Amino acid sequence: MPAAATGARPLYTAGGMAAGSAAGIGLTTLVTLTLIGWVAAPHATFGEDIGDVFRVAVQAWLVGNHAGFAIPGGHVGLLPIGLLVLPGLLLYRSGRWLARSCHLPRLRHVFQAALALAGPYAAISGTLALVGQTEVVRPSMVQALASGFLLASVAGGLGVLRQLLKDKEIPWSRLLGIMPARPRSLLVGTLSATSTLLVSGALLFFAALLMSMREAVDVTQELAPGPVGGALLLVIQLLYLPNAVIFAMSYTVGPGFTVGADTIVAPTGVALGPLPQLPMLAALPESGAAPVASLVALAAPFVAGGVGGALTLRSAPTVVSEAAPLWGLVCGVTTGLACAGLSVLAGGSIGAERLAEVGPSAWQVGLITALEVGVSAAVVAWVANWLSFRPPAMPVYRPAPDKVRRSRSAASGGAPAELSGRLARAARRVPRPRAAAAADPDAPHGGDRGGDGAVPKPRPTEGGRRERRRPAAAVTAWWSRRRGGQDLDEDDAAGLFGISYEAGVGDAADRADGDEEAVSGDGGAAAADSPDRPASARTTRLKRLRFDDGASITFLSRRESGPETGADG
Repeated sequence: MPAAATGARPLYTAGGMAAGSAAGIGLTTLVTLTLIGWVAAPHATFGEDIGDVFRVAVQAWLVGNHAGFAIPGGHVGLLPIGLLVLPGLLLYRSGRWLARSCHLPRLRHVFQAALALAGPYAAISGTLALVGQTEVVRPSMVQALASGFLLASVAGGLGVLRQLLKDKEIPWSRLLGIMPARPRSLLVGTLSATSTLLVSGALLFFAALLMSMREAVDVTQELAPGPVGGALLLVIQLLYLPNAVIFAMSYTVGPGFTVGADTIVAPTGVALGPLPQLPMLAALPESGAAPVASLVALAAPFVAGGVGGALTLRSAPTVVSEAAPLWGLVCGVTTGLACAGLSVLAGGSIGAERLAEVGPSAWQVGLITALEVGVSAAVVAWVANWLSFRPPAMPVYRPAPDKVRRSRSAASGGAPAELSGRLARAARRVPRPRAAAAADPDAPHGGDRGGDGAVPKPRPTEGGRRERRRPAAAVTAWWSRRRGGQDLDEDDAAGLFGISYEAGVGDAADRADGDEEAVSGDGGAAAADSPDRPASARTTRLKRLRFDDGASITFLSRRESGPETGADG
């Protein structure tokens, strides 16, 4: 729907306005603080020209957006990651305003809105990098463009997404369910593995700082900053805290980091030189062999790979088992790329000479992380995928020997009184013979039951031997008769199904044991010698099926033939 039809602003126009608002609020705040400092301090500190105050505020804004600058003899690129919080919050707020001001019907328009915000913001950053140059400080225009675009894309895009989810009443928990299965699984695996590495780095740093707390207190006492200086020193260390966590993460991966030229802090050894007077640097170990306790942190990449591989295949298992390790390896590669990007963000140089190299090596951290996390993630991903497709095991009930004996006795003669639980309930469900069935041996449900209602044993034959049924022989005889078009006889039925029948032919069977009444073909009762009907031949057949448990069923069939029909009635 066009923006004019809904009363909304055009997307790219609103994106430029949002970028200008975010940059303007931050720059105005810094200019105000700088102007206050210029008024309170001697003019020689900032220069006699009021334009120098504006240039200092612009340089501070660029540092807050993580844009480095060059100084005579070196470059300053080790900037605190904590400073990104302030411009990030402003861009997040601008992103939400952009989503409210424009017509964004679908969630996929988040990328377009983020681009509409990031482009103008990067252009503003590049312009300010040109404006803020002086003879001493020269901000990097390339770094200003890149950092401004990435920061606006991430923070502004999150603001747009948050506002769209709120407008459409979609909770954050359902956001992953909207994504395709495979990108969602890789995103979850990569974030979980990277988070595990960062948590391990944070634990290592705080543990080292806690063990070296005495040295940190001594450094603070030597500086004697005072109340205001102490607060400022604390703020600076808090802003550099994310950098320290990433440094410790590179130590757990293996390559370690440097704190100046010809220095190294790694599990293979520690070599340090003169360090700045900063209390948080007391967490660094002394030169020599790495502390033995810190070597436990080397298991962190494999734990992270296991977590990432399990979550990658848990959310989107694959039917091809050979593909599961490959997806785990892809999770390791993406985790390595994420750790390499964090290393670039956390490291840099501080001036020239000794502190020209500070931080972890991005390519080493990325490569080793991809190998360690990828191998462990591939193994765990294969196991997780196999477990997801394994059929569930059926529970096997193994009763105790005494219960087996009781169940056998219950099956043979009834459930004992002492039985309880599952076996007693099963025994009570077994049908009991009725004692009344033994009164009439020819009753439909009586038969050959004993006086106590028990099921009789097989009847003896004429030779005195008991009747034995051979299922194999009965099946063979039944099949041969079926192929020949013959009906089953009594022996076949008894052998196959445990039933037998008796048959009788004649007028005596018309009553079916004296209880059934013969019925004529037209539905009324008639005698065989009725004068109104022509003479006909009538044959009545009685069949009684007997089962092994003594029950029986009686069938009565009648066949009539006459001169008119010439067929059965």
